[in-house]
Amino acid sequence: MACVMRGIACVRPVDVVVGAAIAIVCLGLWAFVNRPALEPAWPERVAGVSYSPFGLADQPIKGDLPDLEQVARDFALLAGKVGAARIYSVKGTYADIPAIARAYGIKVTAGAFIEGNLAENERELRRLVELVRANPNINRVIVGNETLLRGEIYIGQLVNYLDRVRAAVDVPVSTAEPWHVWLKYPELARHVDYIAVHLLPYWEGVPLDSAVDFVSERMREMEAAFPGMPILIGEVGWPSNGRTRRDAVASVANEAKFLRRFLARIETAGYEYFLMEAFDQPWKRSLEGAVGAYWGIYDAKRNPKFEFSGPIVNTPGWPLLAGATIALALALSLLLLADSGRIRKRGRSFLTLLAYGAGAGLVLIVESFVNQYLTPLVVLVGLLLGAGLIGVVAVILTEGHELAEAMWVSARRRDFGRPAPASRLPKVSIHVPAYNEPPAMVIETLNAISRLDYPDFEVLVIDNNTKDPTTWRPVEDHCRALGERFRFFHVAPLSGFKAGALNFALRHTAPAAEIVAVVDSDYVVERDWLKDLVPHFANPAIAVVQAPQDYRDGGESRFKAMAYAEYAGFFHIGMVTRNDRNAIIEHGTMSLIRRSALEAVGGWANWCITEDAELGLRLIAHGYETAYVERSYGRGLMPDTFTDYRKQRYRWAYGAVQILRRYAGEILGLAPSRLTLGQRYHFVAGWLPWLADGLNLFFTVGALLWSAAIMLAPKHVDPPLEVYVWPAMVLFAFKLAKILYLYPGRVGATLAQTAGAALAGLALSHTIGKAVVQGVVTRDLGFFRTPKCENQPALVRAIVEVSEEAALTLALWTAAAGVAVAQGGDTPGVWMWVFALAVQSLPYLAAVLVALVNALPAARRRTEQPTPPVVARA
Repeated sequence: MACVMRGIACVRPVDVVVGAAIAIVCLGLWAFVNRPALEPAWPERVAGVSYSPFGLADQPIKGDLPDLEQVARDFALLAGKVGAARIYSVKGTYADIPAIARAYGIKVTAGAFIEGNLAENERELRRLVELVRANPNINRVIVGNETLLRGEIYIGQLVNYLDRVRAAVDVPVSTAEPWHVWLKYPELARHVDYIAVHLLPYWEGVPLDSAVDFVSERMREMEAAFPGMPILIGEVGWPSNGRTRRDAVASVANEAKFLRRFLARIETAGYEYFLMEAFDQPWKRSLEGAVGAYWGIYDAKRNPKFEFSGPIVNTPGWPLLAGATIALALALSLLLLADSGRIRKRGRSFLTLLAYGAGAGLVLIVESFVNQYLTPLVVLVGLLLGAGLIGVVAVILTEGHELAEAMWVSARRRDFGRPAPASRLPKVSIHVPAYNEPPAMVIETLNAISRLDYPDFEVLVIDNNTKDPTTWRPVEDHCRALGERFRFFHVAPLSGFKAGALNFALRHTAPAAEIVAVVDSDYVVERDWLKDLVPHFANPAIAVVQAPQDYRDGGESRFKAMAYAEYAGFFHIGMVTRNDRNAIIEHGTMSLIRRSALEAVGGWANWCITEDAELGLRLIAHGYETAYVERSYGRGLMPDTFTDYRKQRYRWAYGAVQILRRYAGEILGLAPSRLTLGQRYHFVAGWLPWLADGLNLFFTVGALLWSAAIMLAPKHVDPPLEVYVWPAMVLFAFKLAKILYLYPGRVGATLAQTAGAALAGLALSHTIGKAVVQGVVTRDLGFFRTPKCENQPALVRAIVEVSEEAALTLALWTAAAGVAVAQGGDTPGVWMWVFALAVQSLPYLAAVLVALVNALPAARRRTEQPTPPVVARA
């Protein structure tokens, strides 16, 4: 509510104009899509309907059969509206249907269900003959329903059944098959009294506007093939929900249009027919997929699904849905525009449009979900998909908000440029933690520090737990050579990893030092680092002054060029927007920290593997301010291999989850804290994409299992509806578009650098996802697996290292191909799912590609021209 109120306070006239314009367009689109269509009225009485007695919870496959009271209520509802009912079996409750129908003046076409169980077929035929003889309102018999289509028995067996039943009863006998099966087996006509043909244009992928013509054409074709034979349309209809098959769209409006048009046409043609069907049968989902449940004129609760007269609209309740879209979009707009005073018109219009897109998408998805039959399984799947949907929308909105604040602001609200020279420069204690680092690298770092243009500083080098004296003694000797400013400590054992080393340094810091500076042991700092940044501490509220992480080895290989561009995005986009609300991520190296504040909050946290980010949050939560200076003042070394690059990101993501678990109450406003609403937002939104990567692991597993079910039972299991697949596709496209737009505009990257950054970032998705999941279920970082095959060629090691990603890539590709083969190309939803599986494979494929780039000799050779520097735009 507070966010909404702040959003209202930030609304400008341009926001009202843009919002109103988009609302009008939204309303207009809803009205356009739902233009009333004039269709022929439903007749007072139809010739016949197919009838199955099952209700919402009945499962005939498990032996559930409705009681006779339900059947009686059904026929009371149909009385006077239909002339005949077709039933498909005479087992159990079915055997009582003719007598009940007779009481309501309804004739019955009785069917014997024929399957591969020959003994059961014999029992079914005996029951059928007995039922015909006992019920004079049975005026036709159908032996078998699409038996040859399903391949249940051979044609010779069916002919035998037909001949025997024709000899035993005195009513016309036939079997029911689709039109093309009759044309394939014309000899069947010699063993029946009439042709019972199924004409279902939906299954043929025929568009609605051609569907009635399709029925007429097939009837003419049947008449030509079987001259003189009576022809009964045994099933004709259209589903109200389910998958699109080629050009055939299942919807309530389309069902109404087709049936009303068909009934108007059939009135002049004079054919006998059975509409498919009286009541929805949810149990048929297990036989025909989701669409099998939705062929009824009435729903499973016996309510009419559409109007029998008057105009038809696609969504009768569209004004309510349009209103919900606008209301939801308004709320989302207010959230996005909260605290947005410096965003320019273009950015505000973009956020408003984004809010409307999200609102419309949510409304359509929820409307699609609630208009299904909600079995426990459907509800469970819906809840899981709903959780994922909320995450997708949240990521899109937060990414869009970051885009607007990065590109379309009039000015930064907290711009820390070079301050005025300070009258007093306090003593700085520079801490350089090191563990088992190459001595030459550390010495280069110390030499750069020794050249700092700053009057009063000390340097503490803390080597913790390095076992080999030949590694740390050269550094110790060099510190001695650099003079009394440099002090070296070799401490073993020392717990707490880097945080333990930094706390040790804090305890040995000179009493006069007021500022603590942290530099990683691979960084080469610029001479004016302290001189330029320490004066910011003239503001007593500031506890941290942070400069970007930057690197000097981006030109060594193609892999490092990609990694360099990927790193740059965070420091020139995310950190800049976070800085506006005093919500930066303190990232250790190149940090200046007020000593009194560091000691006041208890120093570095030994329990957290990202001690720097944890300290920054803790300082902000205690009311301190931070400052981010976008200019680079030092450059370090990137991980040499993709393996180390992934380990680094794994540690960062795991540490983020540790922090979220520890401070969830403070971040979410459930525990006392001095965090502002904007700061809470950034700490949630900043880590949200990583949390989404964790959820994506479960989506991948679920997608593979779902696809396996499709391949094993293609006639019974459908892919997820397109409306549930689209959000993930939109998220992927949105994030890609954001990178392509932001990196050139905000980071100053070339197209090649932008592509490299996108590929490198994508390649880390699986690693981040695993780290997030492990961070949720464990409290301490597990042991990193030591890469095997160290003596193998680099290419082999690369493949082994990304074997998980390679396996998942192949699994998703195999699933995509298997689904395409199993369900064919009749359904656009199948191709949507195939496409979704292909897109889902891209992060895993990216990891394989980046590993190969890192491993191939041509990729590891130092480039002649260094990677062009990525420079932030002023």
